[in-house]
Amino acid sequence: MTTTTSALPDPIEVPAQRRADIERFAAELKPGQRIALSTHLNSDGDGCGSEAALARLLAQMGMVVHIVNPTPWPEMFTSLLGDDVRDRSADGPAALENIDHLIVLDISDIKRLGSLAGAVRALKTPPMVIDHHMPGEEPPGPIRVTDVAACATGELVYDFAATLGLEVTPAIATALYTAILTDTGGFRFSNTSPRCHAIAARLLAAGVDPEEMYRRIYASVPRGRLKLLRDALDSLETDDAKGLAWVTIAAGALEKYDVSSEDLDGIAEYPRSVKGVRLAILFRDLGHSRVKISFRSVRGVDTNALAKQFGGGGHARASGALVSGTLDEVRDKVLAAARAML
Repeated sequence: MTTTTSALPDPIEVPAQRRADIERFAAELKPGQRIALSTHLNSDGDGCGSEAALARLLAQMGMVVHIVNPTPWPEMFTSLLGDDVRDRSADGPAALENIDHLIVLDISDIKRLGSLAGAVRALKTPPMVIDHHMPGEEPPGPIRVTDVAACATGELVYDFAATLGLEVTPAIATALYTAILTDTGGFRFSNTSPRCHAIAARLLAAGVDPEEMYRRIYASVPRGRLKLLRDALDSLETDDAKGLAWVTIAAGALEKYDVSSEDLDGIAEYPRSVKGVRLAILFRDLGHSRVKISFRSVRGVDTNALAKQFGGGGHARASGALVSGTLDEVRDKVLAAARAML
């Protein structure tokens, strides 16, 4: 007995629309131009990895590149910078003067540029964008490489290199692997695709050490992070009838344990892991009547739609918002909206 199987498409082939967008994007870039790169407030592995990789790719194309982010580069990802990537985030808006282009990565709304947003709006040339989020209320610019089907912005930066025939050096591969690894939750989240695994394989072949990456990102946490996690888990509450769970980070907790906002990464996954939970929420009291909210869900629950009710946004199963009001006020409003949606 013989069986036949149809050939699967090449998972590494750049989709036609992405390729066209990348070619249009690259046509704006010329050797000798001064390029600034930026990403969102409290940048994560995808934002940082995409910036570090793109900075090196643009240097191959003959451009002078520096990074300027609205908040400091996270300590967890400092190894991605190196001597060949210049970080001018400490200079603030001044780092946007005399540039030919600003490229923003992993951002669908200009407001997520925080303290840089005003200076970015005042630029003579609108920013160029590489991103995989749902469109925000104020898109940063008209020249874009965007696709919500991409597992991470890092996937789109990989496609930029592939389309233009640029070299993926070990440093670039490490930065892109960081982007994809972190935004897929270690290849566990629903955005994990055959294509992202295929790209990860290419990056491993280009020189990434997976054990070292695991150690840097997941096995080098400060002691204070574990104390922060302990307090968050102690605050866990659930609504079993709705499949809802939430945890709370008190005002001043980060300062108390001498940790940073990057140490909050992954905490929202714990309430989502409770059996029967469809939607998990992390409330972080920032003080001064401001509360930051992180939403995480399982398939079939659209966190982006919920976050938009509170001026936020993101992905279908991972979104966030910043809401004015006391912790109790905001928590009550958000939980009521979550129960109504569920």
